[in-house]
Amino acid sequence: MNETANIEVSPRRLWASQALYTKGFFAIYDRLALGLMSRLIWNCPSDNVLELYNQHVSANHLDIGVGTGYFLDRCTFPVPNPRLVLVDLKHNSLTIARKKLARYSPLTYCQNALEPLEIDGPPFDSIGINYLLHCLPFTMQAKGIILKDLRALLNPGGVLFGTTFLYGGVKRSLLATSFFYWCNLLGIMTNKQDDVEGLKQSLARHFTESNVEIVGCGALFWGRL
Repeated sequence: MNETANIEVSPRRLWASQALYTKGFFAIYDRLALGLMSRLIWNCPSDNVLELYNQHVSANHLDIGVGTGYFLDRCTFPVPNPRLVLVDLKHNSLTIARKKLARYSPLTYCQNALEPLEIDGPPFDSIGINYLLHCLPFTMQAKGIILKDLRALLNPGGVLFGTTFLYGGVKRSLLATSFFYWCNLLGIMTNKQDDVEGLKQSLARHFTESNVEIVGCGALFWGRL
């Protein structure tokens, strides 16, 4: 049984983690969240995240929590026509990303990453979960169970990678600390208990090889089977 099914999430907490991401917010998301806020608040420029994609994205890729498709639109796939599958809980996110990535003819699934994913076709060589973990309303230990479940969707030698914002073990400015406080209070993020060692332990527990690089408040990570 998929262990995430045993983790209860109230409808209110699930709604709060998604409420900000409206069609109107996505219209300014790339410039605001991935541009201004990434540099000035989180001190984790999007160029670093794009490089993470360029290092690990494969010709057979699954992306969960796709946002606007910003990084998939800019990264370099190893082949001209990759198999690209997008999963998100938000219809508007999938609509925007599918349009932006139309040249790859992506398949889209509106599903909840907290539940077993039902995806047609074979496993993947890479899975991206960029800016997903800090939105999940769990402790880092419970988020590790999700890493375990996603591991089952990878081929042998496959890699899972992404970026998350951590509260502990990173250098936080007063501005970043203030934003973390309000984001956690409103339920947009749940990461007050997330720290570097917890993330490292979760990755090491579920992957043969793994790495975490800290850039500002961001943790750029990967784990390989």
